[in-house]
Amino acid sequence: MTKGLLAPGDPPPYTIENSGGTGRCLILCDHASNRIPPSLGQLGLSDSQRAQHVAYDIGSMTVAREFSHRFDAPLIMGNYSRLVIDLNRYPGNPASIAAVSDGIPIPGNVGVTEADAAQRADEIFHPYHNAIRNELTALRRRYAEPCIISIHSFTPVFGAVPRPWHVGVLWGDDPLVAQPLLARLRREVDLCVGDNQPYDAREPLGYSMNEHGAGTGLPHVLLEIRQDLITEHADALTWAARLHECMADVIDILPVNPALAV
Repeated sequence: MTKGLLAPGDPPPYTIENSGGTGRCLILCDHASNRIPPSLGQLGLSDSQRAQHVAYDIGSMTVAREFSHRFDAPLIMGNYSRLVIDLNRYPGNPASIAAVSDGIPIPGNVGVTEADAAQRADEIFHPYHNAIRNELTALRRRYAEPCIISIHSFTPVFGAVPRPWHVGVLWGDDPLVAQPLLARLRREVDLCVGDNQPYDAREPLGYSMNEHGAGTGLPHVLLEIRQDLITEHADALTWAARLHECMADVIDILPVNPALAV
């Protein structure tokens, strides 16, 4: 078992920004970073491989930060690559610590023992999600129902199949945020909008929205933005502003459920 996965000088497992924000939202960015702890080497990957989607959601951090600024909302971001441990997968799922991802072998994840996996979860996964719970508790002192918005990005082509959507709205059984947001986005005539595309949130993979949204009854939605639209910083800011306007229209009309007041 690796001793000291995160050394004293390493960044913490997550970053919280704008914790005192007064907005009704909590912004999440599970896959903000491609950082790998030095104790794991580079998991056997090259710099070029770590710069790809396989390691993180390109552009998502910039969009999430701009959402945090425009909503005046707290933001929680993961500080380590999904290849170390995926913050949006259930521990124990094969995708949690993937030995192969998007067709790329991850040598440092081959033969990971249960003890190794537990250490990655204890030092990175659980602290991140405990931080989300704590921030939601604080938010609920001001709002009975803070809205959770999770920001992700997706590749424009997968398995040689083009993905035409500019943005996808992922949701499961609760349409409270997703349905009005889809309607609002579809008013933008130049947008190609995906309803549970390019991924279906009803597949039992996504941990964050299941745990903190569906699991608590709080309003929630996951936004997927095509990476080629937000790779450049300036483009990411432009798309963040546009999507924020649509999202804000929905947040403004969200009902409040008194049963969820704490």
